[in-house]
Amino acid sequence: MNNGLKTCFLNVKQKAKKIKKEIGALYLAYKRDDVPFYAKLVSILVVGYALSPIDLIPDFIPILGYVDDLILIPLGIMFAVKLIPTHIMNECRQQSENVFKKGKPKNWIVGGIIICIWVIIIAYILLKFIRVKINV
Repeated sequence: MNNGLKTCFLNVKQKAKKIKKEIGALYLAYKRDDVPFYAKLVSILVVGYALSPIDLIPDFIPILGYVDDLILIPLGIMFAVKLIPTHIMNECRQQSENVFKKGKPKNWIVGGIIICIWVIIIAYILLKFIRVKINV
């Protein structure tokens, strides 16, 4: 059992490193002039969401809180990678080894979008609650 748990932990660790490298490569691809606009847009949204301390589904919500980290980010990466030409993505992967050595780049725009989504959801819930309470 201990050996199986160790193997599982190593697999998760390798996948996390691969995701980190892909995020770095997408960040570098976003900065290039030879990447199409739509690919840049998707790339920066994925990178911004992956690096943002604010999640669409907060981590403190049981089970669902980690769904975005485990499903949404890898799906976003796959989608963005498909939009970028293969030779460009390969170059960016080679360069991405040290892209986050100095820390994560800040993307306040994506963080602001996520905050706006949460404000809208909370306002909608509060308005529904107030209307139900008034009608009772």
